[in-house]
Amino acid sequence: MTVENIREKIVNGETALGIELGSTRIKGVLLTSEIETIAVGSYGWENKLENGVWTYDLAEAWKGVQTCFANLAQEVKTKYDVELKRIGSIGISAMMHGYLAFDAKDELLVPFRTWRNNITGEAADYLTKALEFNIPQRWSVAHIYQAVLNKEPHVPEIKFFTTLAGYIHWQLCGEKVLGIGDASGMFPIDENIASYDKDMLKKFDELENIRNLPWKLENILPAVLPAGKVAGILTEAGARLLDPTGVLEAGATMAPPEGDAGTGMVGTNSVRKRTGNISVGTSAFSMNVLEEPLKAVHRDIDIVTTPDGAPVAMVHVNNCSSDINAWAGLFGEFAKALGVEVAPDTLYSVLFNQVKEAAADAGGLVNYSFLSGENITDTQAGRPMFVRTPHSKMNLGNFMLAQLYSAFATLKIGMDVLINEEHVKTDVMLAQGGLFKTPVIGQQVLANALEIPITIMDSAGEGGPWGMAVLAVYTKFCDDTVALADFLDEKVFKDASATTLAPQPEGVEGCRSFIKRFQAGIEVENAAGKAFVDE
Repeated sequence: MTVENIREKIVNGETALGIELGSTRIKGVLLTSEIETIAVGSYGWENKLENGVWTYDLAEAWKGVQTCFANLAQEVKTKYDVELKRIGSIGISAMMHGYLAFDAKDELLVPFRTWRNNITGEAADYLTKALEFNIPQRWSVAHIYQAVLNKEPHVPEIKFFTTLAGYIHWQLCGEKVLGIGDASGMFPIDENIASYDKDMLKKFDELENIRNLPWKLENILPAVLPAGKVAGILTEAGARLLDPTGVLEAGATMAPPEGDAGTGMVGTNSVRKRTGNISVGTSAFSMNVLEEPLKAVHRDIDIVTTPDGAPVAMVHVNNCSSDINAWAGLFGEFAKALGVEVAPDTLYSVLFNQVKEAAADAGGLVNYSFLSGENITDTQAGRPMFVRTPHSKMNLGNFMLAQLYSAFATLKIGMDVLINEEHVKTDVMLAQGGLFKTPVIGQQVLANALEIPITIMDSAGEGGPWGMAVLAVYTKFCDDTVALADFLDEKVFKDASATTLAPQPEGVEGCRSFIKRFQAGIEVENAAGKAFVDE
């Protein structure tokens, strides 16, 4: 498409904007209605541990969204010499789960509690038994029930609670709704009605600690919408929240807000049954779209949905790349101390490529990348930890391989349950995330760790916000009789290129040795969480 064609699309509002609030970056992607990327914008942010709770300041969320949009609008102006006044459709996505509770005046009752918190164990365990359905600690219903058990004074005042994506969407268009994928991380979904499970809602409301409260759960949850349905219209107030300069006009069609798991599935074309994807970043998760229900309830496997409502087996781990990022930062500081400025992409590439020289078992080194607690290993408080014995082989290649093994270790432990116990079959497993920007290295290590072929598409590094923009195109510009899987196959990924790497026997055996050491030392990691208080 020519610059003039794109300019015309921008002027006519034949565009779709996806904004995703990720763990470390808020990013926006603007597409044409033909799925051609026009511009991007971003803003870096970090969660904070305050009073024992992982949180983000919502004021910074808005600063990040506005900065992201401003950067994107400036790129439009620079590349196409036109102001971004009209947008056809907008979709908001964000980290799933967590707890944002509001009162009758729409005021936040307690600071945002993110997915990263391992503070709802009592609630999650009780609800799993009561509902006969796995309720992880990070799910919104676990957060609200833990607040009930804690007798927190704000609980009777709750009139609405939602996820981060649901909150941003609500403020932009006034609609208290969620995409079905994001909603499935708040409360279990019944695939047959494409909404919250009625029987489980009734069981929840009849719990002894709930029945005397002044609300029913269904009445304070956001409404549920599948992909493709119109979820509101950008209001004038919402336009000013996105663009305080006053240039952006109201009127954009709003797509159902989704979680980062859903946008990851879209970004890797993994919404059809027997497909799967893996997203890695601050946290990591694998998604396998199921042909049939699992045979048992597993505490390490969540049942969520695709953006169009199909059931998905999800293995979610709280920790993945944070420790690698910390070590990369340290190596960058060392290079700077030597008088060498190294660009971040180059730094990661150099470090990752050292893995080519590593022993398959990482030389006996062990690393724990737990910056926060970890559900898979029942670790309450994370403490990043590196361990070696006198006979371990300490060199840079082994060290970096240990870092990558550690990043994928808890994901492997959860996936082993899905593959070995439930015998879930997946025709293709696609991966995305920044760890795969260096070609081959991270992809091969993941294939070896999980012992399955891993496919990476060309767009793997930017899946989330791009996937949300694709969902916004689907909402505004696609015939609503076309299924999401068909839309992705026929319009979005028809000419996509991808690379698949199979597990290497030596690497598989090496990773198994690492995992054996890793699991043997979990009690040491757990003890470190108790011994070293975070002050």
